[in-house]
Amino acid sequence: MMAYDTDPTLSPIGDREDKPSLDDLRHATPQGILRAAMAAFGDRIALVSSFGAESAVLLHMVSEIDPAIPVLFLDTGMQFGQTLDYRKQLAARLGLADVRDLRPAFKDLAAGDPGGNLWKTDTDACCHIRKVIPLDLALQGFDAWITGRKRFQSVTRAALPVIETANDKTKVNPLANWTKADLDAYVAEHDLPAHPLVQFGYPSIGCWPCTKPVETGLDQRAGRWAGSEKVECGIHTPGADGAKDFDAIGEGL
Repeated sequence: MMAYDTDPTLSPIGDREDKPSLDDLRHATPQGILRAAMAAFGDRIALVSSFGAESAVLLHMVSEIDPAIPVLFLDTGMQFGQTLDYRKQLAARLGLADVRDLRPAFKDLAAGDPGGNLWKTDTDACCHIRKVIPLDLALQGFDAWITGRKRFQSVTRAALPVIETANDKTKVNPLANWTKADLDAYVAEHDLPAHPLVQFGYPSIGCWPCTKPVETGLDQRAGRWAGSEKVECGIHTPGADGAKDFDAIGEGL
């Protein structure tokens, strides 16, 4: 399906009996999208944040609507020290009252990565233990979650919709339509602090063993698992049921 096609087999979110009704969001601002989603799902929605290079924008927007929203942070045990410091400092500055650090289970590490070097031989398995499993468990208490993904970040995200479903949960991508210039302007307007590693050429920041600086002109995420075919950690990879985009995906919804 092309990026600007619609899928006639899928119904708009407002027509689905199993999902709360949201207004047409294709031309809404990120703040409008957030307000609509947070109103529709109430305490059944969470924000998943990496506290990475561009995370301050979405975290700031959410904090101005409801600073008590659950914010889920994957503390994989291999985050940069700068990321852990930034997470604490930014959460305090924005008054985020419910930041939850999700860590891999000891039993999973003991069974699958006892030496802490699985990333050298099987990055997919490492991400599964340290990211996918902890997030899946944390999201069991929610019907929807908010992500900070944008279309400009990589070719694989170029057709990203604003609202989608994956594994029976609604995913909200308020910044899908925004450009890097939009993000930079918002940061400047609100005087938001940058992640310390951005100045060293890290436009996208994950775990330290698998993140490298990016050369000018490459996709923002080119430094993630550089030299391999891997482009996502797995938390945004469809499960067995597949991810189904809502009708009007091609029109910016």
